[in-house]
Amino acid sequence: MTQTVKIGKLAMLLASLDESERELFIDAFEQVEYCQGKAGSMEVQKVIAAVETAAKRNGIISEHVYRETHALYHAILESLQGVTRGQIGVGNMMRTVGLRFAVVRGKPYDRSEEGEWIAVAFYGTIGAPVKGLEHETFGLGINHI
Repeated sequence: MTQTVKIGKLAMLLASLDESERELFIDAFEQVEYCQGKAGSMEVQKVIAAVETAAKRNGIISEHVYRETHALYHAILESLQGVTRGQIGVGNMMRTVGLRFAVVRGKPYDRSEEGEWIAVAFYGTIGAPVKGLEHETFGLGINHI
């Protein structure tokens, strides 16, 4: 199976590039559906809700199809594992995040039987809730729909 669209790579690019930088890659995004957003909080639930809301509002997933919400949720959790270095916790561990995120939906395989997949990427900062004490972080999660 040859991958035709690298949805994880595209999600990482979208999460990490600013608007002017993104313009350089605009042709790469024509084969997928995507959305972007920002989330900053000491509560993981708020980060999850921001991604889910953006994906629904932008038509990346249907709120009426459970398997799509379920796939997105697992991709978010996997991506948060990377952001938080395996311990999905923020405020309860006295840390906060300021993240940009991207959700990308596409067909990464040549064979149609493989169906659609969804990728979630986060890029931003994590650290103590004191300005200037945070560091960069990145996370990527991919799940089949």
